[in-house]
Amino acid sequence: MMTIRSFLQRRCVPTAAWLTSACLLLAPIELSAQSDTVGDTTQGDALVAEYFQLETAALSTDVVTPGMTRDELEKQQAIDRSRLADMLGLDPMPERTPLNVTTVDSETRDGFRLERLHFQPSPGLYVAANLYLPLEVDEPLPTILYVCGHSRQIKDGVSFGNKAGYHHHGVWFARNGYVCLIIDTIQWGEFLGDHHGTYRLGRWWWNNRGYTPAGVEAWTGMRALDYLETRKEVDADRFGITGRSGGGVYSWWTTALDQRIKVAVPVAGITTLHDHVVNGCVEGHCDCMFMVNTYRWDYPRVAALVAPRPLLISNSDKDGIFPLEGVVETHRQVRDVYRLYGAPDKLGLQITEGPHKDTQELRVHAFRWFNRFLKNEDALITMPAAKSLDSSELRVFNPLPADERVTTADEWFVSKASQTSQSPKKRMQLLQEKTFAGWPSDSDRVSAKPAKIVTRSRDTVKCEMYEFTSQIPYRFQMFVLTDASNSQPIENVVIEALDQERFEQVGKGIGFLFQKEGGERQGKAEFDSLKAHLSKSPHSVFVFFAPRGIGATEWSRNERTRTHIRRRFMLLGQTADSMRIWDVRQAIAAVRQIPNLADGDLRLVGHRNAAAWAVYASLFDEPVNELELIDLAPTNREGLSLLNVSRIAEIDDVVKMAGERAKLIKN
Repeated sequence: MMTIRSFLQRRCVPTAAWLTSACLLLAPIELSAQSDTVGDTTQGDALVAEYFQLETAALSTDVVTPGMTRDELEKQQAIDRSRLADMLGLDPMPERTPLNVTTVDSETRDGFRLERLHFQPSPGLYVAANLYLPLEVDEPLPTILYVCGHSRQIKDGVSFGNKAGYHHHGVWFARNGYVCLIIDTIQWGEFLGDHHGTYRLGRWWWNNRGYTPAGVEAWTGMRALDYLETRKEVDADRFGITGRSGGGVYSWWTTALDQRIKVAVPVAGITTLHDHVVNGCVEGHCDCMFMVNTYRWDYPRVAALVAPRPLLISNSDKDGIFPLEGVVETHRQVRDVYRLYGAPDKLGLQITEGPHKDTQELRVHAFRWFNRFLKNEDALITMPAAKSLDSSELRVFNPLPADERVTTADEWFVSKASQTSQSPKKRMQLLQEKTFAGWPSDSDRVSAKPAKIVTRSRDTVKCEMYEFTSQIPYRFQMFVLTDASNSQPIENVVIEALDQERFEQVGKGIGFLFQKEGGERQGKAEFDSLKAHLSKSPHSVFVFFAPRGIGATEWSRNERTRTHIRRRFMLLGQTADSMRIWDVRQAIAAVRQIPNLADGDLRLVGHRNAAAWAVYASLFDEPVNELELIDLAPTNREGLSLLNVSRIAEIDDVVKMAGERAKLIKN
């Protein structure tokens, strides 16, 4: 049996040098009763993997560039600090409202004092905390903010908070002359909020809002410092911060943004973009590990913002989610920053043997680092940090306050766009800068010049198949359909970008063209529908194509695999949808280079999400005369996933902008 796929496999002529293993083939449109469109995504999986490698390599640039001066570095870091705040949803910075600190109780234990308290970085954003102090405090002391990784401390349905899982750190610091505040996070704290929005909850609208729980944790850390500054036991000129795993990355966020922190020891909290995207570490991490990567950073750029303050990068050598190679590469780049500052002695790298675990070896070097830079001491560590308290002893809330906004932080922490806040011109600028910054630049944009591959006719339907490049390594097929019995001049060019559902419908009809006369009748009904559509539009030519991840380039249908493909796009400062919009732009450019199609009025058609691709694509480049939008989602939240878009405009705003350039047809 003949399929279009097998027809092109027989040709198998490489379309470009970068197609390393085989020619890029047409979508698997099956013409028999057994469809090969489902299940075989080998080609799409290979393409998206290659794409991720290429994009990651392009972003993996050193923080210190050749010839950079210290003055240039300082200016760049000021810009980067502002940009990081933006990517964490902290630009503008939230209002520093009253903390409403409440000390629930305090007690004296063996060698330390313990206070159970809570505060509110923003109204209703309750944070449960334990404060550890020495038994006697005669003068302000160096103070450690301990930020916690994920630690499930639940018994009989009650969560005591991840602060309880790391209490031994607080006890050690208090017994050794420090004040230490350990704070809960919104995930696995006494409140059970969420860090897993895109990881497993399908909350792709987090991207739209520019929301990441990393921003909440960074804000909580900064406000914790505000609280500590009010304590007479605290020397606010000697703040240190540490934490492991999730706490490691919160240490990075908070230290990068808040220069009150003088010494930092992030433990197992960073690796490179290459590790996350290419090597797959993203699949082991929830969203608190990632900023919304609007400015397309690699992670050493975050680490560089600690310089020139004392920094110990700490990790174990068998950590599967923060691999050794990425940690060492991060250190290499940050070392160049410290050297440019003339402070190489303030940067350390600790690698211990072991897995992703809170080990004694990791703790001891952290304690020595803080002693060295906060107390000017170099004594041996003789006291271990051993767990001594039951988790239930560290509970703060009983019951939880009814007015909490911890578990709904994703709904309010980052504000949505005001309906009147921006002019269309300003919104276009922001969309280009904050939503579509992951598109190729004008200088990197490849030619979309189409190449005709084959022409087929059946009955009165003529189909010409073209190929065009959207972005390396993506080369797409485009089907140009006309009524061969009609001699009327072409006045209208109708381009439809196909979602998967429409691809499978239209593909059957186009596939019927490639069957032998008298062969099987699979796709006859769909073909007849196309033929009727053509006969009703004698002055029109119809162009169909499927953007990346659909049809020929469809990637895995395994839901978990698809989730992490989408998250990889996110880490690259893109989304699958934003790059599909780019593909539509390139398809328009390709069509305009086909003889006889350059001058006709242009109509873009889309169903469901494809309607939104058409709307956004119509705002750029070639003028679009008409937009036909079928079943367009009414809100951003129900539609595409696009970075920061809800901070800029709702879909109604974008449709209005498009309507100023094109006639709108809504169905």
